[in-house]
Amino acid sequence: MSETPGSDTRDGQQNAGSVTGAQGIATAITEVSERATLLVREEIELAKTEVTEKLGKLAKGAVVAAAAGIFLVTALFFVLIGCAWLLFYELPIGNSLTYFWGFFAMALILVILGLLAGFIAARAVKKGSPPVPSMAIEEARKIRETVSAGADANPGMETSEQGDI
Repeated sequence: MSETPGSDTRDGQQNAGSVTGAQGIATAITEVSERATLLVREEIELAKTEVTEKLGKLAKGAVVAAAAGIFLVTALFFVLIGCAWLLFYELPIGNSLTYFWGFFAMALILVILGLLAGFIAARAVKKGSPPVPSMAIEEARKIRETVSAGADANPGMETSEQGDI
């Protein structure tokens, strides 16, 4: 049972190399895990920002739509008053026809403003809906494709790393 002094040293170096290799793999796995976690957090943050942006556009569209509704209701009010004056003047009670034309002109202006505001509101709502984080989804799809392409390109790497652990 005599051992040569060199054989003991060589076994020690192999064990040290094996431990260092295992630590390197563990470090790499930890680093990949941390980066994946960071990537997921950034994607979630991107999705939140994107949804917030789209909800802001929807809110803006709702405010403009409310303004359009107010214009149209006011226009209806003036049209009804104008019709009332027109009916009054069509009856054989009066001669002056100047009052109702002012009401109709004001109603026409309000209808044009209401239609313009409604058009702007429709465009804002179309831009903002549906509030889906499409940029974040696209980035996640690209990442998944990249990871799966990398795994397909190096199929032997997975098995050899698993064998070393």
